[in-house]
Amino acid sequence: MASMASSTFFLSFFFLVLCLTVTPKKTYIVHMKHQDKPLSFKTHQDWYCSSLQSLSTTPADSLLYSYTTAFNGFAASLDPEQAVSLSKSDSVLGVYEDTVYTLHTTRTPQFLGLDAEFGLWAGHNTQQLEQASRDVIVGVLDTGVWPESKSFDDSDMPEIPSKWRGECESAPDFSPKLCNKKLIGARSFSKGYHMATGGGGIYSPREIESPRDRDGHGTHTASTAAGSHVANASLLGYASGTARGMATHARVATYKVCWETGCFGSDILAGMDRAIQDGVDILSLSLGGVSAPYYLDTIAIGAFTAIEKGIFVSCSAGNSGPTKATLTNVAPWIMTVGAGTLDRDFPAYAVLGNKIRYNGVSLYSGQGMGKKPVGLVYDKGHSSSNLCLPGSLDPALVRGKVVICDRGTNARAEKGEVVRDAGGVGMILANTPVSGEELVADSHLLPGVAVGRKVGDLIREYARSDPNPTAVLIFGGTVLNVRPSPVVSAFSSRGPNMVTPQILKPDVIGPGVNILAAWSEAIGPTGLAKDMRKTKFNIMSGTSMSCPHISGLAALLKAAHPEWSPSAIKSALMTTAYTQDNTNSSLRDAADGSLSNPWANGAGHVDPQKALSPGLVYDISTEEYLAFLCSLNYTIDHVKTIVKRTNITCSKKFKDPGELNYPSFSVLFGDKRVVRYTRELTNVGTARSIYKVTVNGPSSVGISVRPRTLIFRKVGERKRYTVTFVAIRGTSPMARSEFGSIVWGNAQNRVQVKSPVSFSWTLL
Repeated sequence: MASMASSTFFLSFFFLVLCLTVTPKKTYIVHMKHQDKPLSFKTHQDWYCSSLQSLSTTPADSLLYSYTTAFNGFAASLDPEQAVSLSKSDSVLGVYEDTVYTLHTTRTPQFLGLDAEFGLWAGHNTQQLEQASRDVIVGVLDTGVWPESKSFDDSDMPEIPSKWRGECESAPDFSPKLCNKKLIGARSFSKGYHMATGGGGIYSPREIESPRDRDGHGTHTASTAAGSHVANASLLGYASGTARGMATHARVATYKVCWETGCFGSDILAGMDRAIQDGVDILSLSLGGVSAPYYLDTIAIGAFTAIEKGIFVSCSAGNSGPTKATLTNVAPWIMTVGAGTLDRDFPAYAVLGNKIRYNGVSLYSGQGMGKKPVGLVYDKGHSSSNLCLPGSLDPALVRGKVVICDRGTNARAEKGEVVRDAGGVGMILANTPVSGEELVADSHLLPGVAVGRKVGDLIREYARSDPNPTAVLIFGGTVLNVRPSPVVSAFSSRGPNMVTPQILKPDVIGPGVNILAAWSEAIGPTGLAKDMRKTKFNIMSGTSMSCPHISGLAALLKAAHPEWSPSAIKSALMTTAYTQDNTNSSLRDAADGSLSNPWANGAGHVDPQKALSPGLVYDISTEEYLAFLCSLNYTIDHVKTIVKRTNITCSKKFKDPGELNYPSFSVLFGDKRVVRYTRELTNVGTARSIYKVTVNGPSSVGISVRPRTLIFRKVGERKRYTVTFVAIRGTSPMARSEFGSIVWGNAQNRVQVKSPVSFSWTLL
């Protein structure tokens, strides 16, 4: 018996050791020398399979994607030793482990002026602009689409543009017949995700491979960019009205690259690769990762090919504000979008036992808690309970009471669920210094009110000091014409740009707080498993929401000016952006109420009406982007990863990356006192236009521009100017950053071409 037991133990131990010594496979993205393909191989995919032959007995299974447009190479399932072996091949430029990216989670068109007649597009009206936008295709890389949404209704839409080469995939829960003349494409890319979940990865069980959106995020972003008009839209009665996207007549194509556990770089690259081939005009990506050199940034690599082919790429800046240097998607060929508020709010109130009523916000839509005050509790003694983390609340302490929960760590709506499950009847979600005074409304599962840090501190103090604290929560519906607005969101990621400090990012801000748009009916409005409510529309916040606003506006500009390059469209949106709110004061920061600056708001808040007729644009060619990349001290192979050309020598490169013809300036003095840049402006306005320059800057910097007047005799004419920035002697090298602007004004046509400027003496 003992012998049998010992042999069983030995076998168990043997299999345990065997399992521990089997190296799990991972997904690697392999950059190949495209021109090295031997003539004996018919396709590059055949060559890639052959390259894997020596490493694996099943090379076809190892090959996940063969990229043809966005990247020269493939994605494969390999163990680390195989990856090292492959990297030694003369035909391989680089082997990179797959990275995981994350999502950056009806009043808007009116707020942006899209419901008014434009009257600014060379004498054409809004209706003519909408007709022109029917040929524009917006590609959205996200969590898929809920095709039954009325936001994708194709009534009165003409036939699909002949240039379209995409399709709608078939899946167990998705019929190609669900697509139409509005939603013209729906694909999914999951091999990287499946590799992580089923190929020895650490992630959760697989989802159905389908273009259908079971998260809601993708439907929300796609409908924000180009959703059709939908009357009587609301979230359970909130924000009631007509919902519509920015470019209501543009076409939509969705590429599902994000799954339960994130968005894998190999899948994102495959989605971009396919979208470029399909014929999209705009690419919208409300997702991002950690900032990295551009040759390691999947989105930057795919986006470069897109802009080479005339495709505008818009990406979210990230939700890691208000901390500095938290931006993502900072490549200069990408439109990096931050978030601001609307002039709409959803007021709610916390009335305490001391008769003081504090203002907050909420999207709670249930029966409420009545008018009778109940006990109020705040458990400051335990960090997990004051944050209302799952399992942290003592039911004996909170049953029948309103609970104060500190914002942070876990999802806002989840805190309410924790309170409800512990027997609480209401929640006050109180901000901490990290989120400051920013208020984000949520569709809570129980009566819940979100309040700012200052109010939160007062309520916390009341709960601590009063021997019998009580509260009652009241809900106020929807209010419009909120002042001041817009305000820069506290969560919106901030500069400076740590990848290339000489390029000012973000580029602009757009509406990103409490945005109403279409939603997936596979999930409740909070996204929580216990939320059984179903809604056709949802209100969400994040740079994920601001990004598709700019994608849709870019579609309108593309329709109005089909000859414009992506860089020209970006320039038009940047140089016409505004930096004053609806009280005629400078934009403010929701984090602490202070004045905002270009590291938070970029060039300002987009103004689509003015962007249609910007007067002048800063255009950038592929060759200029190449000179920029060569100035970053990358190896030639690194540059080739991005530019995908064989004959790159970097014989032409900028002395300073800031020489790129960008619509904004980021001046990093370092050990220099003088920084000089030359820019080129292209006249897209009227002939015989005269522009004069105005500069604004801190006392610590001298700014001179030569020439001070630009005369454009013809449309399309280009003129250069040189600006010299001089750090005034005596300025401390550790001085904090400063900001200014350079504005070219045309008095005759009332056009202003404005560029923000940031000044830094050190990197941070």
